[in-house]
Amino acid sequence: MKQGVIADDLTRPFWEAANEGRLVIQNCAACDRLQNPPLPACSKCGSGDDLEWKQMSGRGTIYNYCVVYDCPVALLQEDEPFNLAVIMLEDDPGIQMYSHLPGTPVDDVPVGAGVEVVFETTANGQKVPEWRVA
Repeated sequence: MKQGVIADDLTRPFWEAANEGRLVIQNCAACDRLQNPPLPACSKCGSGDDLEWKQMSGRGTIYNYCVVYDCPVALLQEDEPFNLAVIMLEDDPGIQMYSHLPGTPVDDVPVGAGVEVVFETTANGQKVPEWRVA
């Protein structure tokens, strides 16, 4: 089972949405810019008062990947080797997320393929977004 996630005030809306099976990304309503990871203020216009959470489609594309053979995180070492893919969101290719690509054999990652978000439960019950080849 995946390592537990601890939400803080900044990331809590992201994790609460994940528990509901929704993928949200922080958005600045002042300049209409998505940003991930979330920040206390917009990295483009600097506004801290216009940040909101925007629902994403849950679709993306595999940009690239690597295979992790020697992970420094003890709780992930039992899963070695594993894929670590970079996913570009369909909603904004500038927003990238990482995934183990559950169900995809190690080093058999179809770069350029479409993916869809799934939510896997961590050790502390928190759901996290992962991606599966669509």
